[in-house]
Amino acid sequence: MADDTEVKLSKGQTFVRRLCSTLFLYGVLMAGLFAPNEKVKLAAFGGIMALLGAVALMEYFHMARKRDLAPFSTLGTAAGVGLIGLVFWALAIRGDATLAGDVEIAFLICLIPALGICQLCASENERGMAAVASTLFGVFYVAVLLNVLQKIHYFPGLDGAWWLLYFIVVSKMSDTGAYCTGSLIGKHKMIPRVSPGKTWEGFVGGIVFSVASSWAFLHFAGGHFGGFTLAQALTLGALLGVGSVAGDLVESLMKREAGLKDSGGFFPGVGGVLDLLDSLLFNAPLMYLFLKYGLAQ
Repeated sequence: MADDTEVKLSKGQTFVRRLCSTLFLYGVLMAGLFAPNEKVKLAAFGGIMALLGAVALMEYFHMARKRDLAPFSTLGTAAGVGLIGLVFWALAIRGDATLAGDVEIAFLICLIPALGICQLCASENERGMAAVASTLFGVFYVAVLLNVLQKIHYFPGLDGAWWLLYFIVVSKMSDTGAYCTGSLIGKHKMIPRVSPGKTWEGFVGGIVFSVASSWAFLHFAGGHFGGFTLAQALTLGALLGVGSVAGDLVESLMKREAGLKDSGGFFPGVGGVLDLLDSLLFNAPLMYLFLKYGLAQ
């Protein structure tokens, strides 16, 4: 009984924990994006990406083991962090986006036979297809999608730090809006079998928060977003809001299949690093495609 009392928190206490974790995240992010010294900025951003990637991969492989998928966790984690580091080197040090794409593709092609060799050497593992597939998926889901955030940051010809900040805040405001609105007036469940706490009211509230924050960036910091129109800001805000919910639901499905409430306990009130990144990983390709094809430069 005492254990239940310790674990169960009120909505207000949960919100405070979420707020503190989010503010801490934004503080670290701002240090990595806007440090006055270029070398400090590079080291901070590269370190943050590597740390997030390593912890997120460990959390993913923990979920995969819970499902008896027998992934190659050590190789998968090392490969994912290595891939993040290589793309960071190509983008931040060499300043070559084309090289980053080539390195990424070559690395992933080499990873497939490496996993096959690992399976050949693991004679006791009789679930080879599941092991290789779950390891590859983890590298794609975490490392490749985190690399899209790096590509946003170092997008040629743009103020990438501001665009990355915009992307993260607008995506995470959907989470905040959905939680606040759902807690206050949420009555109609979205997909109870996947995420019992999510409501349609929260879904709408999340989109409203995302659209409002997108407009605020354009209105108050428009000088950093050349070619970004009001119509684009409102549309992109809505799309990122919807994508954030979808990303959260995808990760909720993985956690439910693994029998876990949170991917980890790295951030009080939020859960693990994957719980923090789910909406960003899902939205990153959309944001990158908008910068590449939708923004008038």
